[in-house]
Amino acid sequence: MSPRSVLVLGLVPLLAACGGGGGTVQSAATRPVPATRTAVRTPVHRPPGPAQIHVLPGLEGVIGATSADLTRRFGAPRLDVIEGDARKLQFSGTACVLDIYLFPSAAGREPQATYVDARRASDGQDVDRAACVSALQKR
Repeated sequence: MSPRSVLVLGLVPLLAACGGGGGTVQSAATRPVPATRTAVRTPVHRPPGPAQIHVLPGLEGVIGATSADLTRRFGAPRLDVIEGDARKLQFSGTACVLDIYLFPSAAGREPQATYVDARRASDGQDVDRAACVSALQKR
């Protein structure tokens, strides 16, 4: 007998002692798994409600305006992005960049300006929206 066989045979009694109290051994695959229930909520798809208009001081002539109204007031937009029924117009000058977001008030209606954001062109820092509107108005 080789020395390796003697070593393996010597380890068998030690391994058998680790087996425990002689009970039934079940693998994880055969062990019963307790039943669990998980509630799954399916999303309810509702049509979007009317766009909320953010009325801000100094923006009365911008909020509620259509893209044609805004183009007459500020000139051609630097950027015109359309996503679905929403639209973003961007006007810029040396003083600031003005982003105007338009959404329809109801399905099938023309989008109207509901929100305005303004920032400096140089570093992107927020600026007063009404002051930016004033600075960019077409003369």
